[in-house]
Amino acid sequence: MPETALLGTHLPVAGKLATVPERAAEVGAAAVQIFLGNPRGWACPPGDPVTDAAFRDAAAERAMPVLVHAPYLVNLGSPTPLTYERSVDSLSYALVRAASVGARGVVVHTGSCVADGDHDRAMRQVREALLPLLDGLTDDSPDLLLEPTAGQGRSLCAGLDDLTAYLDVLDHHPRAKVCLDTCHLFAAGHDLAVPGGMTQLLDRFADIAGADRLGAVHANDSMDRCGSFRDRHQRIGAGHIGAAAFGELLHHKSVAGLPVVLETPGGPPAYAEDLSLLEKLQPSSRE
Repeated sequence: MPETALLGTHLPVAGKLATVPERAAEVGAAAVQIFLGNPRGWACPPGDPVTDAAFRDAAAERAMPVLVHAPYLVNLGSPTPLTYERSVDSLSYALVRAASVGARGVVVHTGSCVADGDHDRAMRQVREALLPLLDGLTDDSPDLLLEPTAGQGRSLCAGLDDLTAYLDVLDHHPRAKVCLDTCHLFAAGHDLAVPGGMTQLLDRFADIAGADRLGAVHANDSMDRCGSFRDRHQRIGAGHIGAAAFGELLHHKSVAGLPVVLETPGGPPAYAEDLSLLEKLQPSSRE
């Protein structure tokens, strides 16, 4: 049987970190993504070593890869010194805590320069912040997974055309991987809904970044049309991307063995239905 993607979902911790792998398995997930604090705040809670170990063991028992998503507030391109400093601290914290829970990667949005004419300064900040963090990662550390955004708000990296420059400022560091979000890419102008659109995008990504640079995928349909620059996720097959594109995604060789994680609305019953649909779109042993 061909190696397939590891289908999963984002789940809230809700004060019950150790139960997340069990709850993920209950909806049919083979991978899981979590926040380790308030996604819309700067607090860096220390965590409890016993609870972290219980979570790590529960995920390992199920051979379930874990992703940690850094807070949404992180913006390494911000012109506001305090926001930049907090962003560096928050991402540093996420990498340390992610290691303690056995995560495979930490997902972080690629950020925005906020103001016109500020792009070069923002990219210098990205370099100054990320290279020391990347150089400090050990064999036991999670990879950093850069997530291009939907193109809103003077984004530093949205479509694939922006990714080359972003990786250039990081010297194509081997621990700087990428997490592609299907809704973001669609919103940024990549028409994944047309037949062959998803395959073409993944082929082009491999040409630009290298096939081994892809670390994970966020599988989200879109409430809005292609090129909207609006980041509004929809359930699989219920949005403007459509289910067929996710079939192309799951048949592409670049996602074999990688976490492909839902960030869709609806709660656990909806996650279970969407995971079941994605499972049906996976390659079979007859292919």
